[in-house]
Amino acid sequence: MIFLLAGTSDARELGVVLRDAGYSLIASVVTENAAQSLREEHLMVRVGRLDAIHMEQTMRDEHISVIIDASHPFAREAHETAMAAAKAVDVPYIRYERAGLDFSLRHGVVLVETYEEAADVAAELKGSVMLTTGAKTLPIFAKRLSAISDLRLVIRLLPRAENMQMCEQLGIAQKNIVAMQGPFSYEFNAALYQHYGTTVMITKESGEVGAVDEKVQAAIDLGIMIIVIGRPNIEYGTSFSTTGQIVDALAELGVPCYTQPSQL
Repeated sequence: MIFLLAGTSDARELGVVLRDAGYSLIASVVTENAAQSLREEHLMVRVGRLDAIHMEQTMRDEHISVIIDASHPFAREAHETAMAAAKAVDVPYIRYERAGLDFSLRHGVVLVETYEEAADVAAELKGSVMLTTGAKTLPIFAKRLSAISDLRLVIRLLPRAENMQMCEQLGIAQKNIVAMQGPFSYEFNAALYQHYGTTVMITKESGEVGAVDEKVQAAIDLGIMIIVIGRPNIEYGTSFSTTGQIVDALAELGVPCYTQPSQL
């Protein structure tokens, strides 16, 4: 049995590829929304965040022979938990990470390493700042930017009740909240920037599947300054960026193929 840390669209694609290749797997996600998209592909899913101890127990209970970490590139805690659990249970750990994008030659792009650094750059630039890094990092930016004169902070995040509560607690006005499920097209991003008079956009370098390039290209074409936060520097060991490489790696490890149930 393969334990797949999922939650992203490319992780779902990998799950389908592995199922069709005859591998038995269980996908692990944090939210019910992510689980539903996997169930629609008839994949076995468990829901809920796991710490290292509970992940170890789950892997033992499910007789896991290999763990594939296909969680979001910025989910550092998930990566570290998975690597620790794999080591404790003595099973191979494989990282599946979408290919990155090179912004080094893009005009109008500022590359930073941390959220705090991104907030400091935005504070210097001022203007209408659109934050697209998600709710988890919102307190970092709200505390640094909300009180700055000549700076409007517009938040784009998922339409979840807890996110709206966080915005209220941080004093983010409703008119500055865009609660929508992405990814978004180039045209949608451009329209959103124009509607809010965006002069600065902050994003994470999540890769092509995360529609980062559409956000960036639309901003470039509109003359908007872009702050891109680089991925965490983590040493994964065994890491691949295509589904074919993962299938080859499983074959090399001798992971047996079974028939995955068509209905769960």
